[in-house]
Order: sequence, then C-alpha cells, then structure tokens
Amino acid sequence: MKTVLFSLALFASTVALPAYSYQVKQDVKDVGHDSKEAAKDGAHDVKKGATKSTHAVKKGVHKTATKVSEKTRDTSTH
Repeated sequence: MKTVLFSLALFASTVALPAYSYQVKQDVKDVGHDSKEAAKDGAHDVKKGATKSTHAVKKGVHKTATKVSEKTRDTSTH
C-alpha cells in the first residue's frame, strides 16, 4: 500500500511540476512586461512634468522682467 501511495505521489509531482514551471515562467515574463510599461509611463510623465515646469519658469521670468521693466523705465527729461 505504501508503495502505491508513494508511486501516486511521485506521479502527481512529476505532472504538476511542468505546469508550475510554466506558470513561474509566465509570471516572470509578465513582470518584465509590466516593468517595461511602467518605465515607459514614468518616462512620459517625467517629460510631461519637465515641459510644464519649463513653461512655468518661462512665464515667471517674463512676469518678473515685465515688472522690473516697468519700475526702471527712463522717465528723465533731456
């Protein structure tokens, strides 16, 4: 009886092992794909943020330059 149970257990493990191996391989592949997509999304978000901040800096510089220009206009009479 022990031999039959051992044989069944051994058979079950040899059948289950390839299925488990395939699942692990698929999980690793999925993780790689998800990581690639996350990196691509992150790069896009960084570029978008950099563009927004560049525009904000340009707007701030223009606004400051306008204020300085208004305060330093030559009002002397010659």
